[in-house]
Amino acid sequence: MIRHAHLGHFGIAMFAVWMSLANCEAATLELEQGDHICLVGNALGEGLQHHNAWETLLHHQFHDKQLTVRNLCFPGDEVVTRIRSMNFGTPEQHLKHSGASVILYFFGFNESFAGEAGLAQFSEDLRGMVENTLAEDFSGRGAPRIVLVSPIAFENTGDRNLPTGESENVQLAAYSQAMERVAKVAGVGFVDLFTPTKQLFANTDTRLTLNGVHLNDAGYEALADILMEGLFQTGSGDLAELKLERLQAEIDDKNFHWWHRYRAVNGYSIYGARGSAGNDGTYNNTDVMERERAILDQMTAIRDQRIWALASGETVSEHADDSQTLPFIEPRTNVGGPDDKQAKAGKLGTLDYLNAAEQQKLFKLADGYQIQLVASEEQFPELANPVALDFDNQGRLWVATMESYPHWKPKSVLNDKLLILEDNNQDGTADVCKVFADGLHQPTGFEIGRGGVFVAQQPDILFLQDTDGDDQEDTRVRRLVGFDTADSHHGISAFTWGPGGNLYFNEGTFKFSQVESPYGLTRLAEAGVWKYDPRTEKFGVHSSVAFANPWGHVFDRWGQDFIADASPGFSYWAAPISGHIEYPAKHPGGSQHRRVAEWTGGDPKFSLTTFYPKRTRPSAGAELVSSSHFPPDVQGNFLLTNCIGDRAVLSHKVFDDGSAIKGEEVSPLVYCEDGNFRPVDVQFAPDGSLYIVDWHNALIGHLQHNLRDPNRDHSHGRIWRVTYTGRPLVEVPQIEGAPIASLLEGLKTYEDRIRYNVRRELANRDSDEVVAATSKWIAGLDPQEAEYEHHLLEALWAFQTQNVVNVELLNKLLNAEDFRARAAAVRVLSFWLDQVDNPLELLRARVADANPRVRLEAVRALSFLQGDEAIEVALDVLSYDMDEFLQYTLDETMRVLEQ
Repeated sequence: MIRHAHLGHFGIAMFAVWMSLANCEAATLELEQGDHICLVGNALGEGLQHHNAWETLLHHQFHDKQLTVRNLCFPGDEVVTRIRSMNFGTPEQHLKHSGASVILYFFGFNESFAGEAGLAQFSEDLRGMVENTLAEDFSGRGAPRIVLVSPIAFENTGDRNLPTGESENVQLAAYSQAMERVAKVAGVGFVDLFTPTKQLFANTDTRLTLNGVHLNDAGYEALADILMEGLFQTGSGDLAELKLERLQAEIDDKNFHWWHRYRAVNGYSIYGARGSAGNDGTYNNTDVMERERAILDQMTAIRDQRIWALASGETVSEHADDSQTLPFIEPRTNVGGPDDKQAKAGKLGTLDYLNAAEQQKLFKLADGYQIQLVASEEQFPELANPVALDFDNQGRLWVATMESYPHWKPKSVLNDKLLILEDNNQDGTADVCKVFADGLHQPTGFEIGRGGVFVAQQPDILFLQDTDGDDQEDTRVRRLVGFDTADSHHGISAFTWGPGGNLYFNEGTFKFSQVESPYGLTRLAEAGVWKYDPRTEKFGVHSSVAFANPWGHVFDRWGQDFIADASPGFSYWAAPISGHIEYPAKHPGGSQHRRVAEWTGGDPKFSLTTFYPKRTRPSAGAELVSSSHFPPDVQGNFLLTNCIGDRAVLSHKVFDDGSAIKGEEVSPLVYCEDGNFRPVDVQFAPDGSLYIVDWHNALIGHLQHNLRDPNRDHSHGRIWRVTYTGRPLVEVPQIEGAPIASLLEGLKTYEDRIRYNVRRELANRDSDEVVAATSKWIAGLDPQEAEYEHHLLEALWAFQTQNVVNVELLNKLLNAEDFRARAAAVRVLSFWLDQVDNPLELLRARVADANPRVRLEAVRALSFLQGDEAIEVALDVLSYDMDEFLQYTLDETMRVLEQ
């Protein structure tokens, strides 16, 4: 039981924890033969199935009990509020399905942010839940035995960008004590994790959390011992010294299959409203996919038996025998049949796929442009179903692929990938394809930065790192958890760094997500755009509108952003729809507004229009033209990929109009007569050429075809490159590894994507060095230079990215000559409202600004404040000329402030 001295401070701290637990009088939980243990609650409990030290010790210690463990936790869950997508099932239904005879409840963390005022209600809700649960019989063996498990303490990580946890621990202690009182009154078990983890954090120099509140791998290993002691008051032994790697690997495999059954991607097409879709005349999505979930239940149970055998010292085969499970249902194709809606609309590709050379002949481009093949599945079979691209700070192309689309099939290898394509001779054609990461699942989006790469893998965002420089990941962390899995089409996408250092990413409708952070819980339902600061771990919603499926997001050189909504083909100027709003309310507008308005009780009539007249649908990725390689007449144009209606890269002029930014469609940049051309992402390379991801698939969509239609393609994929004849490519400066002073000079570059990569590189550097160098760089700028105010704005964004408030520079830009610089400074101020003196007075002056864009940004910023004075300041804008976008922003701000 006792760790040895070679573990140093960590072992000493654990010894102290165990000694504090040794005084417990009796076991909290008595296990019986064949118990089914279910974990219910928040992210702390949910993580126990991804870090399986505790379950390994459990099966080792009780090897003769043949225990079954099922994790039913969801990040963000509270005793009362646990949001789920349509028809997911109630907690009671899942406890019944799992045959729960023992329930471990993990609550208290999310509720603790309500403070002292929420304690009484929390206690009442917890008591009611326990009483209701004790009245149930999920196992056929009578009422379940219940253990309430407290939250862990908040770790002071020593990072100046994160809370110390001092005030948070006061609340966590209070909520832990409330749980203990409820447990005593109700006669159920209680485990105090708060006290021993607080001691542990104080007595070890090993960091045990990712962000102060969510445990890392080492933290979960430490928790395993603490939880075992708290539950059973008996020694469980040292996991490493017990040499239980084989047992733990089997538990990993069991939990993998349970995870894909319980948190099945595409739930909306399995048990939700689209379950009846994909009908082949005999079977629909629900028929086919519920059979697969039943197979996963069987595969999980098979692994339970292998776990029991291994725990008892028996030998098992290397691989589980899944040959006796139910057979898969194999639907027929409906391609070309009477139910093929795409064929009827004339938008179906052909199952006779052209090779890339033949496809290239079918492109039509605007005058002066040419297109070339960068890579295809013919050269690189790994390039199957590419979905997103990005360029690293070396200028190399990265691509995410989804061979498993639309849904991983049990018994098959799950092997979606993140690729690096290298062009060694700079001729625009990829020479080398490297697999940076494999074994991924539906990576609908990704973004490079902060020393690694963030990858969507619903319901998580992973953070992958290559620590030894071999261009292969060797570290994988679940960095953000709690997103929904209702639809792989609507998964996390359109990652982009905002100029001030926040990472933004989009999520589609049908999904109900809840994400924990050190600052509290954030919920979002039915589509929106998230924002996340990896430095401070602040997390929130950037835009909550009833989008259908936003798959594009891009910022212009002045920090204004645009969001493209795929299914309807709408695109929005984001400023009016990105003010603060409380869940479950949404800003009115969007193609799904009527449905969501009915759910929230809002107005189903009003709809905010796209920022240009929409002609066609659907869309996917978006980009702004900022490349001196392209001709002057397209600079600043908003590009949008259309993947069904036109199969083109559409182009739109962008211009100022009152407070707003508006646009109008001009001739497409690229069009292809090959019906399999599916442009889904687009981005300018550092050299100024434009790259296009071609999903290249005849069948797309969940609604039109069965998820398991046999003609779904899992092998094609292409990347194309557009250049302009007669104009030189952009000279690419060194970015990765360049001196900070050189990088700051790179912020003067015209091209948005080069400055984007420079900001991304600066974000990786030491904060003190960047701040000092930036201050020196500002002092050396020429105020007479035409772009002087934009250079200052880049410096302000550099300070924001490093989480350093520069009030002097902020005030200078709030009073800049260029209204675009003033508007951008107000946007930065909206992030610093709690860190500057007199924010209301700063905003009062901006509400009175001569330019309506600045006034709109100020009114938007006021939505993040509270109180009568904020209302007064917001209403001051009525003293000036109003337009529909400014009025909309005021209405939304007032709606929040008056609550």
